[in-house]
Amino acid sequence: MGNLFPKLGASPEAFRLPDGGWCPNNRLLPLLVYRSVFDGSGEELARKIEKTFGAHGWPPAWRYTIYDFPHYHSTSHEVIGVFAGSAKVRFGDEVGIDAELQAGDVVFIPAGVSHQRLSSSTDFRAVGAYPAGFEPDMNRKGESDTRDSRERIGNLPHPGLDPVTGAPWETPRA
Repeated sequence: MGNLFPKLGASPEAFRLPDGGWCPNNRLLPLLVYRSVFDGSGEELARKIEKTFGAHGWPPAWRYTIYDFPHYHSTSHEVIGVFAGSAKVRFGDEVGIDAELQAGDVVFIPAGVSHQRLSSSTDFRAVGAYPAGFEPDMNRKGESDTRDSRERIGNLPHPGLDPVTGAPWETPRA
């Protein structure tokens, strides 16, 4: 099955996203994109990602795609590991970034940062996880009270451990 733990060495790409209005993004935590930290693809890679996330206090919650509508979570941070195919994903709405993700990549999405799949290969699939004990809500453009969301986001604790490396959480500088 190969090495369970990811290739450690390269630092993640870190992005601080400005307030997007309807999506507050996160003023304290950056969006992190870990490139090619896992080898393989398909079912074997999905299991490897799930096992790694789980070992670091991020129990896997779903295997699916990333929704094609912009949304964010105000009650939990999220981590997504790609195990098949590729996708172009927008983070932070119009004020954010578009990132090309492929099998082996992982993205840490702080609470408040919107995300939306813009396009993908037909086989695109990912694993999603949230810190143990946290449940995500769903906030969509025009449907959520941003003021209440900002308060919930501001009260969330930092993640305990990095979902990829298992190291105690440190906020990378973007």
